[in-house]
Amino acid sequence: MSTDGRILSGMSVLATVVEAGSFSRAGELLGMSTSGVSRAISRLEQRLGIRLLDRSTRSLHLTGEGASLYARAAPHLEGIEEAANYVSGAAVAVRGTLRVSLNRLFARHLLAPRLDELHRRHPGLNLVTVPPLDSGELIAEGIDVAVRFGPQPASTMASRLLLETRVMTLASPDYLARHGRPAHPEQLKDHDCIQYTDPQRGRPFDWEFHRDGRVLPVDTTGRLTTSDVDLMLQACASGAGVAQILELTARDLLQQGRLLELFPDWPGETYPLYAIRPSRRLAPAAVEAFLDFCVEICRDAAAQGLPAAMR
Repeated sequence: MSTDGRILSGMSVLATVVEAGSFSRAGELLGMSTSGVSRAISRLEQRLGIRLLDRSTRSLHLTGEGASLYARAAPHLEGIEEAANYVSGAAVAVRGTLRVSLNRLFARHLLAPRLDELHRRHPGLNLVTVPPLDSGELIAEGIDVAVRFGPQPASTMASRLLLETRVMTLASPDYLARHGRPAHPEQLKDHDCIQYTDPQRGRPFDWEFHRDGRVLPVDTTGRLTTSDVDLMLQACASGAGVAQILELTARDLLQQGRLLELFPDWPGETYPLYAIRPSRRLAPAAVEAFLDFCVEICRDAAAQGLPAAMR
C-alpha cells in the first residue's frame, strides 16, 4: 500500500481550515502562517484538479466537491489521530494539557474546592481554562472539554449530563419587609424583579413556574437587567429586588438566611449542566479522566444534600 503524503498533509490542513473557519485561525492551530495555509490548500487543489474552497474577503465555504471530499476524509483523519494518541500513550495515560471552557458557577462552586484532589490523582494533567464559548468556537479555539448550563442542541459534539439544579425565586428579608411577601407567582407583576439576560440570545430569560407538569409564565419587570450572575445575586441579597437564581449558586446565602425562597410549592423548574467535547470519536485518557472527575464531583454534591439534583 502506498500513500501520497502530500495529499494526506493537505487534507489535514483542509480539515483544520474547515473546523477553524478561517485561514488565519487554522494557521494559529497548525503553527503556520496564513499564507502558508493558503498555499497548502492551493497545492492540494492543483494535485486533485478540483476547487475545494470558495474564498471571499469575508468568508470561505466548501465547494460541492470540497464538501464531498471533507465528509469522506474527516473520519479517516480522526482515525489517524486516534492511532497516534494510542501509540503515544495519550489514549491510556492521563497526562498533558487540556484546554477547558468552564461555566463560572461550576468552576467556582464545584470544581475549585476539589482541584487539589484532581491534581493529586492525576499529577501529569494540566488545565488551561478559557471563558465560556459558543458551540461553533470550541473547535476553532482548540477546546478539549466545555462545561456549561442549558439544554444542548443536536450536533456532532458528545455531551454528558452532569446535574440539574433548581431554579429558585428569591428575595432578601429586607426587601420583603419593605415590599411585602408575594403569596403567588402572579403577584410578582407588582414587584421589582431583577432580569437576567441570556448571553446566547441577548435578551432576558422569561420567568416561569413549574409544578406537577404545569408551567405558569409570569410577565415581570424590574429596574436592573444584567448578564452578570454575581451582580444579580448580590443585588438580590442586598434588597434590590426579586430574582430567579440557580439553587447551586445561592446555597450559601440561603443557609445564612440572607435570601429566602418565595415559592417552595412551585419546585419543578430545573436547569441542566452538561459537559461537552467537540467530537464523538474516542477521547484521549486525559479527557475521559477530567470528564469522569466532573461527573464524580457533581454526584458527590447530590449525595451530600447540596442544592444539585442528578436527573
